[in-house]
Amino acid sequence: MVFKKILSLLIAAGLTMGGALAADHHHEHDHHAGTSAQLMLQESGAKWSTDVPLRSGMEQIRKRMGDSLEDIHAGKLASPQYAKLAREVRGDINTIIANCKLDPKADEQLHLILGRMLAGVERMGGKSKAGRHQGAVGILKALDDYSAYFDHPGWGRIQH
Repeated sequence: MVFKKILSLLIAAGLTMGGALAADHHHEHDHHAGTSAQLMLQESGAKWSTDVPLRSGMEQIRKRMGDSLEDIHAGKLASPQYAKLAREVRGDINTIIANCKLDPKADEQLHLILGRMLAGVERMGGKSKAGRHQGAVGILKALDDYSAYFDHPGWGRIQH
């Protein structure tokens, strides 16, 4: 889809506005602009299906965040390390967006999660120590949401 390619380029160029572009991707799926989008399961109550690119990308994000978690909680992750982590997670999100092919309704739900992750990425790359920490927490919460709403065999939550 052309929108996904444009979105990936904007994200890669660092031109996102707190994840709003990824979150707004749901407009492509005929949703009303004024509607507050919420994460939800399928009508049957089942989790959304995933594909290999999505699972691979989310596993990479989980690993990156998990590897840094102790330093994040201890307040030992320095600004350059946060910036590096933010760049890496942004790259993983770009890869997911470029390669993931989900059902449109699942895609809408995924983009809500990715939008939250991108907001966290933006904060992690910021100047405020508290903001960087809150950005990391936001990404961890988005990973928890992913596990609650998407069927990812073998997914292990990060204990935080």
